[in-house]
Amino acid sequence: MRRRPRKSASIAKPYPAVFSPAGRGYLRRMARRRDELQRIAADTFGWSRLTEEQLAAMEQVMAGHDVLAVLPTGAGKSAIYQVPALLLDGPTLVVSPLIALQNDQIEGIEESRAPAAVALNSAQRASERKHAWEALREGSAEYLFLSPEQLASDEVLDAVAELGVSLFVVDEAHCVSAWGHDFRPDYLRLAPVIERLGHPRVIALTATAALPVRTDIVTRLGLRDHREVLASFDRPNLRLGVDPLPNDDDRHQAVITRTRALTADPATRPGLVYVTSRKDAETYAGELAAEGVRVAAYHAGMKAADRERVHEQFLRDELDAVVATSAFGMGIDKADLRFVLHAAAPESLDTYYQQIGRAGRDGEPAEITLYHRPRDLGRQKFLTAAKAPEQALAEVAAVLAGHDAPLTPAELGKEVGVSAAQRTRAVNLLEQTGSVGVTADGRLEYRDSDVDPGQAVEQGVEAAEAHQRLIRSRIDMMRGYAETTGCRRQFLLGYFGEQLEQPCGNCDTCIAGTAEAVSSDGGDFPVNSGVEHAEWGRGIVMSADDDTVTVVFDDHGYKTLSASAVRERSLLTAVSRD
Repeated sequence: MRRRPRKSASIAKPYPAVFSPAGRGYLRRMARRRDELQRIAADTFGWSRLTEEQLAAMEQVMAGHDVLAVLPTGAGKSAIYQVPALLLDGPTLVVSPLIALQNDQIEGIEESRAPAAVALNSAQRASERKHAWEALREGSAEYLFLSPEQLASDEVLDAVAELGVSLFVVDEAHCVSAWGHDFRPDYLRLAPVIERLGHPRVIALTATAALPVRTDIVTRLGLRDHREVLASFDRPNLRLGVDPLPNDDDRHQAVITRTRALTADPATRPGLVYVTSRKDAETYAGELAAEGVRVAAYHAGMKAADRERVHEQFLRDELDAVVATSAFGMGIDKADLRFVLHAAAPESLDTYYQQIGRAGRDGEPAEITLYHRPRDLGRQKFLTAAKAPEQALAEVAAVLAGHDAPLTPAELGKEVGVSAAQRTRAVNLLEQTGSVGVTADGRLEYRDSDVDPGQAVEQGVEAAEAHQRLIRSRIDMMRGYAETTGCRRQFLLGYFGEQLEQPCGNCDTCIAGTAEAVSSDGGDFPVNSGVEHAEWGRGIVMSADDDTVTVVFDDHGYKTLSASAVRERSLLTAVSRD
């Protein structure tokens, strides 16, 4: 396997010209700041060396900018806020979606010399919450971990506002984006929360975010004068492969056989097997256990205590494999996973990349295999073909437009006759189109007086249909990865807007000899440039070579076009991304 040098961080906006007096002074200040950050990292947390990406992000925070940092799983994203927090007056608020994830980060802080970290969540006793608030108010706790749902409480938000928060951190920030693979409506409420707190410096952290997701994160969080620090998506130690199989029985047996072989050798265990259903998790785990494999199932249908037990056993090396649905992932801080197998393709390369990124975080080789049955992706399209909730949109728009004062979600729920899930989806769609907004205290209001409720419904339906087109296009890209005869790493990186000119040498197509070098200049349409199509509108070029151009369009998702057709028929026009 050929190893390539790791790409350095990418900063969205340039430094001052280094040959000017201002530029030289800037560099001297940055050098002093770097030394201070390195010293705190070493003395307080025991990190002898920060990476270029970590330092670049920290520097921008200390310079007063909001920061979006996209770093791979295991690259130390938490350090980006933990170190600067000690140089800023006021506590640091970390919004994190899972209690398990919060606990892992708190444990890491407790093992250092940093001030205390506390969490406030539904699993705590009243006495624990009281102690946490006291520690924050007296200044003995520096870090506060909350879920986005808790920030919807006026009582909690009022108390947080009194603390004088200096740094607002959004972990798993892709959850804020409807383009993301793990969209969570409660993340949409964070922008008004940030403003309610006086817009302290904001750090948004995620392990995977293609350009549309990054743009959405910046917009939905309301980042100001922000900088982006982007690490390379390339993980050259992961050996990528796809095993195409004609039917379920063959695939099932292939997964069992390979998992058994990998777990039999200490050098190739432990690992994860991802499945698409709770039933499959139980079935695969049961068969492997019957053959002597130390294995457990993990899915959202299990009791919380049982999920926690599996989690802890896996981290303590008491299990050689976990067979899991997508519920298993966030908060898994284990660097030595030697394999990730997928018994079926997930719905997008975003999800796939994040799941396989949990393997080989120690830099050592790891096996990544997708067991692919083409019909599965057709089923994914069927399962994701949800229609727009027109009735819910109409009722929500009419009720909010008919009130002079904003309503709480509970008050809205009493006046509309649809389910809570449909109501939430309708509110989210109306928020996306700008017809409905969230006030600083979490209430809902009708904001666009120039748009009547009927028009708002039409816009909401259009937004829902655009999202469905995006979902279907991401499934098509997942199929493209599974069925390409070119270098799989080139395909995967291209999806995220990163070019790899030479075949990687460490995927099944490279080993089979079907992968070829590709041109990376994209001709008239370089990667990350803006384009426009007569039918599909505006988009961003994600990858381009001599044969194809892949564009993600604002309203139609990913499209892969023939490069020769683009040239001969003038299908794309270059436009500004602004």
